[in-house]
Amino acid sequence: MAVRVRFAPSPTGFLHVGGARTALFNWLFARRAGGTFLLRVEDTDRARSRPEHTQAILDGLAWLGLELDEGPAFQADGVERHRRDALSLLRQGAAYRCFCTAEELAARREEAKRVGSGYGYDGRCGRLDAAVSSARADAEEAFALRVRVPREAIEWEDMVHGPMSFPAGSIDDFIVLRSDGTPVYNLAVVSDDAEAAITHVIRGDDHLSNTPKQILLYRALGRTLPAFGHVPLILGPDGKRLSKRHGAMSVLAYREEGYLPQGMLNFLALMGWSPGDDREVFDVGGLTQAFSVDRVLKKSAVFDLEKLGWLNGRHIADAPAGDLAGAVVEILGREAREEGRDLAGTHPGLEISPERLARIIDLVKGRPRTLPALARQVSPFFAATVRYDDGAVKRFWKRPEETAFHLRHLAERLGGEAAFSDVERLESEVRGVAAELEVGAGRIINPLRVALMGQGVSPGIFEVLEAMGRERALARVRAAAGFLDARVATA
Repeated sequence: MAVRVRFAPSPTGFLHVGGARTALFNWLFARRAGGTFLLRVEDTDRARSRPEHTQAILDGLAWLGLELDEGPAFQADGVERHRRDALSLLRQGAAYRCFCTAEELAARREEAKRVGSGYGYDGRCGRLDAAVSSARADAEEAFALRVRVPREAIEWEDMVHGPMSFPAGSIDDFIVLRSDGTPVYNLAVVSDDAEAAITHVIRGDDHLSNTPKQILLYRALGRTLPAFGHVPLILGPDGKRLSKRHGAMSVLAYREEGYLPQGMLNFLALMGWSPGDDREVFDVGGLTQAFSVDRVLKKSAVFDLEKLGWLNGRHIADAPAGDLAGAVVEILGREAREEGRDLAGTHPGLEISPERLARIIDLVKGRPRTLPALARQVSPFFAATVRYDDGAVKRFWKRPEETAFHLRHLAERLGGEAAFSDVERLESEVRGVAAELEVGAGRIINPLRVALMGQGVSPGIFEVLEAMGRERALARVRAAAGFLDARVATA
C-alpha cells in the first residue's frame, strides 16, 4: 500500500516548533517511502480559527521547504460526511442516543466528587429500549450520540512506543455527535483520515488518549486502520512543556530572527530523533536518507536554543556566499532605512560589488550563528565610516603618535598596485614594514586591524586587506592616522 501521511494543525495560532517538527517527521517519512504528504486544516472550531493563521501555517511550511503533495484540505468541508458517519454508527447499533443534559451530567459529576468516587458516564441511555429512544427523538427531545465502548482492552503496536494497551473499562461511552448536530474531534479525524486513505498517523504524545477511541471508530465504521506513531513532546530546559517563556516562537519568527530554513529543519529533526551515529549536521537530502520512525526516541526532547544557534551557524558556514548575499544586503538596507538613510550612503559599493561581497561573506561566514550576525561581520568592510571600539583603541592605539607614524608608513608601502595582487604579497609588504621600523609584526598588524575594522578582532588581516580592496583599505589607514594625529593635538 502506498504511504499516505498528513499534518493536521488547527488554525487557532501560528506554526510553532512542536507542530513544525510533527510536519517534518511526516514529510520525511513520506519522502523516504516515496509516499504522499498532505495538509489538512482542522478548522471546525470556528470561534478560534482564523484565515491569517492558516496562511501563516502555509507560509511556515513553505519556508521550511516542506512542500505539499495534496491540500490544504479543510475539515469543515467534511462536516456532512462526519454526520453521516455518526448516524451510520447509530443505525448499526454501535452508537446510541444520549438524552442526558449538560446540567444533569454536571450534577452527577459533582455528586461523584462529593462522595469521593471517580466519575464516568454510566451508559444509562444505552440501556433505553430502542422504541423509547426513537419516540423521544421523534418528540424532538435533544440528544447526542455516544459510542458503545466494548468492555475489552484496546491494543495497538505504536510505531514509536511499541505495544500499547488501554485496559477494559478505562474509556467511557463517548460522544461523537453533539446535541446541536456538530461532530466531535475524534469522529471528524477518523472520517477525514479514512476518506483521505491515510496509512500512517504520526503525531504528538498528547494524542495518545485519543487513539483508542479512534481505533474503536475505525472498527465500527468498517474502515482500514492506519498505523499510529506518537512522538514524545518537546520540553523546555526546566522539564516543563515547551512554551514562549522558553524561547519557543512561531517558525516564521525564527526566520525573522535570521535563522536559515536548513538550520531550523536540522534542529527540529534532532529534537526527538537520532540517526544512530554521531552525525549532527544534515542537509535535507541527508535527513531524508537517514530518517526512520524506529529511530524516534521514546523520551521527551528538550528545546535547546544554544544548539539551534550552533547548527544554524554550521549551515551558514556551509552555504554558498551567493545564497547569503541577498539576506545580508536586505538586513543592512533595512538598518540604513531605520536610520533615515539609504544603503548607498551607509555602505557605499555594497550593492554594486557582488563579487567582492561574495569574497567577504566567504571570509567571515565561519563564525556567525544568524544572518543578522553575518551582516554585522560584513558591515565593516563596506561601512562609509568606521567606529573605533574604545577597548581596541585603548589596547592597540595606546601610543597614538607612534601608531599614526606606523600607519602612514604602511599606507605608503601599500600604495602601489602590485601590493594588492594577492594575499601572500600583502603579508610580505606588511611584515616588511615591521622589519623596516624594527618592531614586532604585532605592533603593525593589531593597529592596522583597528584602522580597517574598528575593532580588535577580525579574520586574518591579510585576507581582510585583500577582500576590502586597495582604495578602501588605504583610505581607512590614512583616516586612522588622521584620527590619531587629532588626539595627539588635543592631548
